[in-house]
Amino acid sequence: MTPIITAFECSPDRGKGLARDMRIRWALEEVGQAYEVRFLSFRDMKQPEHLALHPFGQIPTYEDGDLALFESGAIVLHLAERHAGLLPTDSNARMRAIAWMFAALNTVEPPIVERSMAWLVEREEAWYAQRQAVLDERVRRRLGELSRRLGDADWLDGDFSAGDLLMVTVLLRLQSSGIVDEFPNLAAFVARATARPAYQRAFQAQLAAFRQAASAGASSPAP
Repeated sequence: MTPIITAFECSPDRGKGLARDMRIRWALEEVGQAYEVRFLSFRDMKQPEHLALHPFGQIPTYEDGDLALFESGAIVLHLAERHAGLLPTDSNARMRAIAWMFAALNTVEPPIVERSMAWLVEREEAWYAQRQAVLDERVRRRLGELSRRLGDADWLDGDFSAGDLLMVTVLLRLQSSGIVDEFPNLAAFVARATARPAYQRAFQAQLAAFRQAASAGASSPAP
């Protein structure tokens, strides 16, 4: 059976590869697994059928036979454990790669998301500039720590892994800010990862879906 993932009918990122279904698409492309996509409107995401798959009414979800998963990190981990190519075979290296998956989502992503949400909902407030400076400093501090750990290595720990995949998708959320470019080794890390053929295939698939939806007049859901 071909796995099915869910994605926005018309992504709020306007095809920039930032919606979280991109993580799943990329992982599936890395392991060579064909998949299908079920596109959902914002209204669809709040219907009982989808809430049975994702209790918080979000995307992505993943269905394969009698297995249904939500949360992008859990889905990527499942794919990495089921298919060769995204986790090392050595047990210690494997756990270090998984630790980097958790670090990407639990340590690096939260201040980046907080910064993004502040811009979306608070930028008209008189005190926003002061708050943005604080949020930017938090992001820079975290990226500085990551940059020091990466050093001059190509990847976070040995060969490319699911840890790198998730970390890059997190850093891409900063692409319009220019902050990643302040750390040349992180910018090179992102460029190296996004040049991978699997990433390019996933990106083009997501972009094509957005363009098709936009041409059909679908509206992007609220972030």
